[in-house]
Amino acid sequence: MNLEQARFNMVEQQIRPWEVLDPRVLSVMEHTPRERFVPESQRMLAYADLEVPLGHGESMMRPTVEGRLLQALDIQPRDVILEVGTGSGYLTACLAQLGSHVESVDIHEDLTRTAGQPLKDLQLRNVNLVTGNAAEGWSGRHGLYDVIAVTASMARYREDFERQLNLGGRLFVVVGEPPAMQAMLVIRVGENDFSRHGLFETCLKPLQGFEEAPRFVF
Repeated sequence: MNLEQARFNMVEQQIRPWEVLDPRVLSVMEHTPRERFVPESQRMLAYADLEVPLGHGESMMRPTVEGRLLQALDIQPRDVILEVGTGSGYLTACLAQLGSHVESVDIHEDLTRTAGQPLKDLQLRNVNLVTGNAAEGWSGRHGLYDVIAVTASMARYREDFERQLNLGGRLFVVVGEPPAMQAMLVIRVGENDFSRHGLFETCLKPLQGFEEAPRFVF
């Protein structure tokens, strides 16, 4: 398998047609070796537009969704980023190359550990991987963030994460229940004012702690 050609094809045949046109995002995704973050048994699927299983019922997002996420967040070189759900570490690597620093939190210690090695191999030193539960928000070392990327869904929108944005900060999150969920971009435009926009429909596994509450049957 020609991995460089597969990576080029992913960008040109999957990501760009999905309206991802930001040249910085396209360049990062074309030059980041996604295969290093995929479990070895799934390596042939590294550049397919599907969710690759990681264990614990978790999976990598589809490359097209990752591209739209990165483009929507409009990451600038000085941005400090919080990633909720490290997963494989691939999106972490992309975020780290676009921004100043990434603090990435995952509830599964083995995923945190596994993601660390390819990030180290790529010499991405502006990443801090933490094992923890960010379901109720995250009071990390940076306080407020310029960008927050939530890589799993919440059944109903809650304001926990938007309150951790700096003024002008951007939050990406997916809200809803299968089969129809909405990717959202939230921007903090004032101390207590937030702009919320729907971006596109997709479907992601729920963030632990944000699953839908059980419905009572009478």
